[in-house]
Amino acid sequence: MKKYLTKEIKIGIAGIVALGILIYGINYLKGIHLFKPSSYFYVKFQNVNGLTKSSPVFADGFRVGIVRELYYDYENSGNVIAEIDVEPDLRIPKGSSAELAAEMLGGVRMNLLLANNPREKYLPGDTLPGLLNNGMMEQVANMMPKIEQMLPKLDSILGSLNAILASPAIPATLNNLEKLTASLNVTGKQLETLMSNDIPQLAGKMNTIGDNFVTISDNLKKVDYANAMQRIDSTLANVKLLTDKLNQRDNTVGLLLNDPSLYNNLNATTANAASLLEDLKAHPKRYVHFSLFGRKDK
Repeated sequence: MKKYLTKEIKIGIAGIVALGILIYGINYLKGIHLFKPSSYFYVKFQNVNGLTKSSPVFADGFRVGIVRELYYDYENSGNVIAEIDVEPDLRIPKGSSAELAAEMLGGVRMNLLLANNPREKYLPGDTLPGLLNNGMMEQVANMMPKIEQMLPKLDSILGSLNAILASPAIPATLNNLEKLTASLNVTGKQLETLMSNDIPQLAGKMNTIGDNFVTISDNLKKVDYANAMQRIDSTLANVKLLTDKLNQRDNTVGLLLNDPSLYNNLNATTANAASLLEDLKAHPKRYVHFSLFGRKDK
């Protein structure tokens, strides 16, 4: 038996083993486990957007398989079929789909969007619908037209800012702001002094005034308002009675105030008295006879 194991045969066997190890290692590095059972499904896309073989397949953020092969559907142009190899324990419910998500570094990953269907599931070899989701890159691409429209406005705004910053009024404004800040500091110190000295005194005076108001209120509470109002009513009644008496003519004061003849008589009497006084001043001898030696007989 040994005589048939020549050197050439040993080299051939070693080469075959090395080739097998090399193939296994390459596939292992790609994520393909040759001796591990798996299930095959197909996903139909209109655009694979840079998806390549051996790209990872994820479900709920967990890696569950890889892309085994990519086929172009020549019978239905515009479609690309991706053959995926997933773990045999993975259950893909009916209604599920797969999407291609673009990553920040330029790679593409496939995500299985598992539906909530506990009754039906896809069998190995079935075809799932595929979707394209560019993620943040698509959002950036959609924003580019708006950004391009904003660029002229941004240039105008930057030009205006440069003009404002180059204006000599800016240093003067900053100087004024510095002076204003210093004035505010002085005002703050004055307010602090006022709050620490005058405000407590004012508060003490306000407390004293409040105490006085309380005392007055207590005194007002002690006043017999009913008795006072009764006295006021009695006084008003007396005043009314006096007024009625003055308006009547059955009394002296009423006649004096209401009888015009009495007023005329008083005026006439006053006039006569005035005339008599004038005549007395003019002819006093008619009314007064005075002699040192007594009265002479006529």
